[in-house]
Order: sequence, then structure tokens, then C-alpha cells
Amino acid sequence: MKRLLIIAGIITISCNNAPAPGGQSNESVLTAKDSSIVYQTEELQVHRLSPHVYAHVSFLQTKDFGNVDCNGMILLNEGEAVVFDTPAGDSSSAALIKFVTEKLQCRIKAIIPTHFHEDCVAGLEIFREHHIPAIASRRTIDLLKKEKPVAYIESFEDSLTLSIGNKKAYARYFGEGHTTDNIVGWFPADNALFGGCLIKTTGATKGYLADAKVQDWSATVRKIQESYPQLSIVIPGHGEWGGKDLLDYTIRLFEE
Repeated sequence: MKRLLIIAGIITISCNNAPAPGGQSNESVLTAKDSSIVYQTEELQVHRLSPHVYAHVSFLQTKDFGNVDCNGMILLNEGEAVVFDTPAGDSSSAALIKFVTEKLQCRIKAIIPTHFHEDCVAGLEIFREHHIPAIASRRTIDLLKKEKPVAYIESFEDSLTLSIGNKKAYARYFGEGHTTDNIVGWFPADNALFGGCLIKTTGATKGYLADAKVQDWSATVRKIQESYPQLSIVIPGHGEWGGKDLLDYTIRLFEE
């Protein structure tokens, strides 16, 4: 993934639109017109994509694909935040929590994993230690239970609505694709979709398919297109974010 980093001063943006304290010596906190990065360490990047939408990027070492960049979404409004997918490890999850709570001065209301794979849930225990509620679909919880107890995760069936200040965020299940449990996150105030691993970045291969329902993938993404025709920001599970063209690309990829 191409990541442009231009140092433009030690400043960040809080939920209250006020400057936050400067960073530590091993991190960069910055803004620039030509770079969306607002926070960076060796394990974690945070990018500002719109007034309320941030993408977090962490890195997972895999056997088949090497060191993979893993995306998640942070939604901020009026001193509150919701995070979709944990970063890919304990230390990067702890760094994200610290950044959102201390630098952006927001209380994290919930962490929502979009499916049961490690790149979405690796940091759940760290969120639990910080008393941040985890909320997942029943399908995701059932799959996680095959590996370990998850009594601390709240459940929903097919859809979830959360208030973030005076705005709403949604988690919704549209059908099978990358996994049988994959959901997406939707924030209509900024027309932003977190597709997770159900949505591919332009040029990506089909990737990891061990738990996939390839025959249903394109139809599931079409349902998302029909439900959110106005979307303008699309964050995939891996690789560069973009617009609604990422949904078009994913549909074509799995029709081949």
C-alpha cells in the first residue's frame, strides 16, 4: 500500500476541533494538505479521511501473504468514538486506544469486529481491559466460540444502530462473501462505508478464500450498492481506500 508521509508540524485534531498535546519521541502526529496521516508509529497509522471518519492501519505477519496491512475504521463525533475492527495486535490496539482517548479526546463507545478472522479481533482483549464494550454479530460470536470463550462480547443479529454524539452509525449483515459472518459499517453523515475484507481494493487478487463463499460474494456486494448508492468513501479490509469503484471492482473480480 502506498503511504505518503510528509512532516508538517506536531499537531493533531481532537473531537472538539482543538489542538491536542504533542506526541512522544517515537511517533509522528501531523497534518498536511497532501497527506491524510495524523498519527504514526512502527505498528500503527491513522489517516483522516473526512471530518468524522478515520482509517486505522496495522500490520499482520501471515504465512501465505507475508506482512499484510490491515485496515479498520474510526468514527468520531462530539467527544465519542466507535471503532470497526481492532488493529492486528495487542500493542497496536493499545496505541490506537491511547491515541483516540488522549490525543483526540474521545471516549470509545464500542469496538465492532466485522468478522471472526485475526485481522479483525486480535486486539479484543486489550479493548476489554480498557472497559470498551465489544459488539459483534451472532454469526461472528458463534465462530469465535470455536476457538475461545467470548462471553464479554455483546451480540446483534443482522443490524445494529449506534449513536455517536448526535449522529448515527450502522453495522449490517448483507450476506456471505469473504466469510459467512462478514458485516459492513456505514456512516451516512459522511457517506462512508467500511467494507472490511468483503470489499477489495482496486487491483487486489481474491486473497484468502479458506472460509469464503465465493459463489455468493458478488451478489452480497450488489446488495450493498443498492442500499448505499450515495456512498463516497469506501475502506476495504486491506489496501488503498477509494470510492464506489471498489464495489464495482469486487463484483467483477468474483464474477470471473
